[in-house]
Amino acid sequence: MESLSHAGDAASLEALVARAARAGKGAPPVERWNPPFCGDLDMEIRADGTWFYLGTPIGRPALVRLFSSVLRKDEDGRTYLVTPVEKVGIRVEDAPFLAVEMAVTDSGASQVLTFRTNVGDVVEAGPDHPLRFAVEAQTGGLKPYLHVRGRLEALVGRAVMYDLVEAGEEIDMDGRAMFALRSCGAVFPVMPAQDLQRLSR
Repeated sequence: MESLSHAGDAASLEALVARAARAGKGAPPVERWNPPFCGDLDMEIRADGTWFYLGTPIGRPALVRLFSSVLRKDEDGRTYLVTPVEKVGIRVEDAPFLAVEMAVTDSGASQVLTFRTNVGDVVEAGPDHPLRFAVEAQTGGLKPYLHVRGRLEALVGRAVMYDLVEAGEEIDMDGRAMFALRSCGAVFPVMPAQDLQRLSR
């Protein structure tokens, strides 16, 4: 039987992953599978969320969603496609997912930020799905990330970043004025309020 690591084209790879995805109801339980590592696959997820296989963009959204359902990031920091019988490594330029839309409901302490990713995940930021903010080395700008599942995150897209800023507020945290976001009862500090004021001038 053909393996993931020897699948010659996207169609045969799709068939293999589809069988794995049907192994359980709902999202495949990839965190519980412990198959052997079978090498690396020539697949890459670029920073803009585009998936490439054998150097060619994967143009079918349904196929990308299928592959994304069996993604797992392990303690070694690498990302894999995982089935019950094998695990193959893929390359990820930044985050495996991209947050492409955000909705804000309620306000103040009751505010909820709900995100949709490019692969169809809908995630409410909160204690189980925190937001974190990293400084981009080249520009010094902020890059927001949302925890999706396992160790997998979504990079918040630039357009959504503006919505995120609109939903923020100045909050006193341990005696320091911070620009922060609230969602599902959690508070996520973004930066000191004075730094934001300096950047917005």
